[in-house]
Amino acid sequence: MSPENTRVAIIGAGPAGLLLSWALRDAGIDSIVVENRSQEYVLARIRAGVLEQSAVETLTRLGLGDRLAAEGLEHDGIYLQFAGERHNIDFNTLIGRTVTVYGQQEVVKDLIKAHTDAGSTIYYEAADVAVHDVESTSPRVTFRHDGEAHEITADFIVGADGFHGVCRASIPPKAITLYDRSYPFAWLGILADVPPSTDELIYALHEDGFAMHSMRSPQVSRLYLQVDTADSIDQWPDERIWEELQTRLGVPGWTLHEGAVTDKSITPMRSFVASRLSYGNLFLTGDAGHIVPPTGAKGLNSAIADVVLLGAALVGHYAGDDAPLAGYGEAALRRQWKVQQFSQSMTEMLHRNPGDLQSAAFDYRSQLGRLDYLTGSLLAQRELAEQYTGLPF
Repeated sequence: MSPENTRVAIIGAGPAGLLLSWALRDAGIDSIVVENRSQEYVLARIRAGVLEQSAVETLTRLGLGDRLAAEGLEHDGIYLQFAGERHNIDFNTLIGRTVTVYGQQEVVKDLIKAHTDAGSTIYYEAADVAVHDVESTSPRVTFRHDGEAHEITADFIVGADGFHGVCRASIPPKAITLYDRSYPFAWLGILADVPPSTDELIYALHEDGFAMHSMRSPQVSRLYLQVDTADSIDQWPDERIWEELQTRLGVPGWTLHEGAVTDKSITPMRSFVASRLSYGNLFLTGDAGHIVPPTGAKGLNSAIADVVLLGAALVGHYAGDDAPLAGYGEAALRRQWKVQQFSQSMTEMLHRNPGDLQSAAFDYRSQLGRLDYLTGSLLAQRELAEQYTGLPF
């Protein structure tokens, strides 16, 4: 057994765990990160790609903004497309805020380099990870690494280990309520080696279902299609994907350029929130405590918001003020339910309901009415801009 001590033990080396560890290091608070996957796996995960303005400001403040500033694609707004027409919603003009396209794996790459250069302690490929005594003042993490048993004793444990992680599961069922909603459709996403065919992200409602045109760089496009939850990726050869994208995204006078598909997958759509993000000296961040459908681009940004709140609360604790730490769960959940509302609203506004023909037809025309109102009302556009570019951290 290899015993270790640290102030904060963090389970999970995704963006939430790595960013929290880095923020604590910046404040002079030591931590150890434990991850059950390999570093290569963590770096290869294709996830979110839109950063709110506050997320960009946070990463920059923590010294992680050089490559983000050089390679991130700042966007003033989005396009909403319906009934064969495309409408620009200019966030910068409406409220003076923007978003930046910069893939989650790029954020993780920057964090791993920073931790490597600083000599941080991160255990990858840890097996049999478990947390113990979270209600005590000395909670512990046990795991095996390179065949050796390890035990970390800490002041606090932070679960940044995702929806299927061990941390939330360690909270007694009677002490937590899980709010969960699955949507009756999924997203098929592709990466393609072709320059984007648009200057802003396109969100399209089509009679055949939702489609989206995003990007990852000036050379790589990211595109999505609404598909059935029962579909498998084998049912969607590249030719069929491009044909459907051409149909759903097409407008007169515009061309969708096609290219080699380098990655494709189908992701179910769900909303999930745990009723508490703290228990004893255990705290949850990111997907361990909540998940949003990707339509509103809030998953990564919610994780960063949690880290900002929890990081500041831990700094406050070691400075002698426990009030922010005691209030972390309530503050994070209050923000999260606003984010959930926005993500649900965007999802329901832009996806076809697969119900019976009569109700589906009614819903579609109601969606068209909603989009027509939104694109014709400055007040509604400002509300969209405020929520899309991000609520304050």
